Amino acid sequence: MALRNILKDSDPALRKKSRPVTDFNKRLWELLDDMRETMLDANGSGLAAPQVGILRRAFLVAAPAAHESEAEAEPLTEDEEYDEEIMELINPEILEVNGEQTGLEGCLSLPGVWGIVTRPMRVKVRAQDRFGNYFEAEGEGLTARAICHELGHLDGQLFTDVADRILDGKELEELVAGREEKKDAE
Repeated sequence: MALRNILKDSDPALRKKSRPVTDFNKRLWELLDDMRETMLDANGSGLAAPQVGILRRAFLVAAPAAHESEAEAEPLTEDEEYDEEIMELINPEILEVNGEQTGLEGCLSLPGVWGIVTRPMRVKVRAQDRFGNYFEAEGEGLTARAICHELGHLDGQLFTDVADRILDGKELEELVAGREEKKDAE
């Protein structure tokens, strides 16, 4: 496994639509393994193949462990790590969406940029695994948000394209300070 370079927002590859994966072989497995290592190293909650320069319809999403409430999950700080299962979704398509959530969102390809984005509260997807087998999966809360975010990457979309608004530095500081006060009160 190797760390891959994460493309930044100015790279034109991030704005291109990805092609379906047709070969489920060692090359794909190496890509998925490298993406996992890269995502964990960057402390991300998801990573799409286009973010590492591969225009194929594949992404990873870190789903919080079953004992953690996904609806209450928050983005990680720099010194936290996920206790999760990492889902690999190849050629994913959304089958169903329910509800709505509005919250803070960022992206490994847009370091330091944060925005408020409205996404479905729950999504159901159909995808293939690394061997080409079809499966269905559901995500709620943060996992649903991550699935929709990464699926956007496969279509050349960044979260800033769908954000309700982008936060400036002061707004972000106030939001983080409010979350820290809330945690201290609990």
